[in-house]
Amino acid sequence: MKVAEKTLAERTRGDFPLFAEISSNQPSLVYLDHAATSQKPNQVIDALEDYYKHFNANVHRGAHQLSARATEAFEGARGITSRFIGASSANEIVFTRNATEGINLVAHSWGDSVLKEGDEILLTIMEHHSNIVPWQLLANRRGCILRYVEVTSEGQFDIDDFLQKLNERTKLVSLVHISNTLGCCNPINKVSDLAHKAGALVLVDACQSLAHKSIDVASMGIDFLVGSSHKICGPTGVGFLWGRENLLESMPPFLGGGEMIQDVSLDHSTWAGLPHKFEAGTPPIGEAIAMGTAINYLEAIGLNEIQTWEKSLIKYLYQSLTSIEGLTVLGPSPNAQPERGALATFNVEDIHANDIAALLDLNGICIRSGHHCCQPLHRHYGLKSTARASLSFTTTFEEIDCFIADLLSTIKFLKENS
Repeated sequence: MKVAEKTLAERTRGDFPLFAEISSNQPSLVYLDHAATSQKPNQVIDALEDYYKHFNANVHRGAHQLSARATEAFEGARGITSRFIGASSANEIVFTRNATEGINLVAHSWGDSVLKEGDEILLTIMEHHSNIVPWQLLANRRGCILRYVEVTSEGQFDIDDFLQKLNERTKLVSLVHISNTLGCCNPINKVSDLAHKAGALVLVDACQSLAHKSIDVASMGIDFLVGSSHKICGPTGVGFLWGRENLLESMPPFLGGGEMIQDVSLDHSTWAGLPHKFEAGTPPIGEAIAMGTAINYLEAIGLNEIQTWEKSLIKYLYQSLTSIEGLTVLGPSPNAQPERGALATFNVEDIHANDIAALLDLNGICIRSGHHCCQPLHRHYGLKSTARASLSFTTTFEEIDCFIADLLSTIKFLKENS
């Protein structure tokens, strides 16, 4: 008899200590909060441990063998990240603490040196707070104006509203690739083409897309992109900014100190070349190395295979959720937008999302509840909070079934006791 081929989840779950632990000790635990942070495979954990155990040293500055080995691995991770997103040079990758710092870097370095009063920045109402607050602070400093693109009734980027608000005063369009709440995948190529014709630059927040689909900054036609390691199976505390080399060359440093200098005198300093001009102080060396390992891990699986598996999962999850009476899922359906992200944010009529999440947790189901750092979007829908289940290539159909069964029981309990 022919043995059935293993699914992607079955082939990969053994790489993750948490899932191995679930199999033996906590069979009821179901992790559906991958959009908040991904689990880490053994390969990544081992890479981080290997650095601290065997070649812990500062990078770039030391002449000894440990420093040379650390520098080689650290800069190797920069090259891996560059290849991962299709950058033309590793010099275009700036290591940051996270995507939020990457956006702040652009706001301070590019924004403060280029923007003037009356200039406009175009965002969307679906943005994560990390892609709103830095621009609000910049607007306060420089006197520029923030404008926001609306979403359609289906919960997608409103291209007509974008065209109405894009004008000759627009200097930057900054938007998410895949919304962490709506799940919609925004038309980056079209946005970028239109923005450039209007004379504006484009920044993309790729936190929710990097682990789920192939990214190529050249074909996207954008100017900046940010990502966070902890969303792509890597450690926390490190992320990156990609920028076109000529833009990064023209921008002044963000932070001052060691590492980012070429020469320091008592009355002035000169700056190191790219990308070190933007990396003041000792960087997250082990974390960056482990992020490179995480990227290699994802690429070894194959982003196309990951996307194919997750498409089948999100269709199943979406159909299961929308069959529940009184439950509404935000964002487009997988049929309306096949590129939709592998997450579902939902609201149950007359039931608070936090109550749902808390009771599910008692049964070992881990989901997210709250505003998901998207308060303007929630206000648009007249909601204070929602619940969110987010998937990964390690997610199984059985986990979705378990979640749906417990969700139905939870809703019934809360309605009977309200």
